[in-house]
Amino acid sequence: MRNYENLVIIKPTFTAEEIQSSIKAIEETITSNGGVIATTDAMGMRKLAYPINKNERGYYHVIYYSVAPAAISEIERRFRINEDLLRFVTIKYDTNREIAAWNHLVEKAKKKAEAPVKEEVAPLQEEAPVAKEEPAQEEATATEESSTTQE
Repeated sequence: MRNYENLVIIKPTFTAEEIQSSIKAIEETITSNGGVIATTDAMGMRKLAYPINKNERGYYHVIYYSVAPAAISEIERRFRINEDLLRFVTIKYDTNREIAAWNHLVEKAKKKAEAPVKEEVAPLQEEAPVAKEEPAQEEATATEESSTTQE
């Protein structure tokens, strides 16, 4: 079995429940073809580099898994049929150096999945008022600069 990484971009018009069910369907496609999912990384909603099917944004999700090379063609065929996906890319980790990088990425994704649950809850509530005050100050500075340049 070889190590692979799939980055999938899901349509931005979906609700959170629809996104999760789409991700479950993608994971089911991998496991039904004999794959073993090492970890996943939800990257969230991001702006696309260029519009795809008139969509400016997409929900990015990365899946790290191991599967027999013969199953990749079937997995990719099912991804092409899946209308929930805007795009996908499959990356094969073949050499020893690439496998070491894959192991590092898997560990990093696992730590990222565990850490935010503990840390993000409290600091977000405290930082929100501070973030709201700063843009107002920047706008005032920009207004003063533009009035100075007009004189």
